Amino acid sequence: MEWLKANNELIPLSWFEQMRSNTPVSFNEEYNNWDAFRYEDIKAMFTNHEVFSSQLNDTVREPIDASILFLDPPKHRQLRMLVSRAFTPQVIEALGPKITAISHELCDQIEQRGSMDVVHDFASPLPMIVIAEMLGIPAADRLQFREWSIALVGNDYEAFVACQQEMSEYFTAIANDRRTAPQQDLISSLVHTHVDGEQLTDLEIIGFCVLLLVAGNETTTNLISSSMLCFDSERDARDQLMADPSLFPQAIEEVLRYCSPVQVTSRKVKQATELRGHLLLPGQQINIWVGSANHDPDVFESPNTFNIHRSSNPHLAFGHGIHFCLGAQLARLESRIALRILFERFPNFRRDQRMTLERADSTMIFGLKSLPFFIA
Repeated sequence: MEWLKANNELIPLSWFEQMRSNTPVSFNEEYNNWDAFRYEDIKAMFTNHEVFSSQLNDTVREPIDASILFLDPPKHRQLRMLVSRAFTPQVIEALGPKITAISHELCDQIEQRGSMDVVHDFASPLPMIVIAEMLGIPAADRLQFREWSIALVGNDYEAFVACQQEMSEYFTAIANDRRTAPQQDLISSLVHTHVDGEQLTDLEIIGFCVLLLVAGNETTTNLISSSMLCFDSERDARDQLMADPSLFPQAIEEVLRYCSPVQVTSRKVKQATELRGHLLLPGQQINIWVGSANHDPDVFESPNTFNIHRSSNPHLAFGHGIHFCLGAQLARLESRIALRILFERFPNFRRDQRMTLERADSTMIFGLKSLPFFIA
């Protein structure tokens, strides 16, 4: 990948390789936490919630702390059952025509301008519109949604806290409205659904809406933009996709592996445990470097080579186990439809290499601030 060779800080593959080889489990004394880099360890941690807890805080500090992302069983099971009804395969596949229509509308606007910033003109608005319509959010509020979404995954803690307060007020008002005047949207469903005789609390509803903005928006935005960046750089892969669009699903899986949208996540140690000769103590946090796991040579042959024909691709981009991403099917569907339409509408696309690629201000997420393309 020429773009990665020119700026290894975009995805620090050389650092990942060094850490996997020399200190696959390392301790950071300043922060009193651990880092893990190898696939085998990370996959095991995803499944062992008895030792490695998703509940990082003892008390709910922010609404997202009340979401399924940061809960362990049995509460996780109950909430996931409630919200998963909106993400069944049948429900997701039914969104195909709407995703197609939105993609063409965005391409019409791009065509009129004569150029495209993949991030701002297409990859960002597409999932934002889809998620907003699923939730039942007015079109006028979509720009605010985008600002919140950026703040949720960024490195600015004050902005992170402020946006959750704003979102709490926003979604509380909508939830209250849906209780008396339900509509055909996800928030109405969350407000009125029961599992085991219980309903979601206001905090849990807000937490899920906050999570959906990140999981349903940022992941897909960065998957689409990373795909266009990879396909532009790897001309053979691009030509093969042009000739045979049926290759898109497996090509997208390779993008998920190579440019994992979520680069790092965390767990809290619940009970003392040993990992590669190190004693991890209760209360300590361990950072799980998914981006490194997906380039582990013990699992992936020639891991730093982008190969859309990779025969075995058990990447961990969507996690593993009980926390496997609820929106994975939606992200894959949106990306598959979006990329095929971009290839059809703009077959001569090419990146404007005069513009320097800059990674978005987020350690957790890999995404680009901007990605200008010529379309003719």
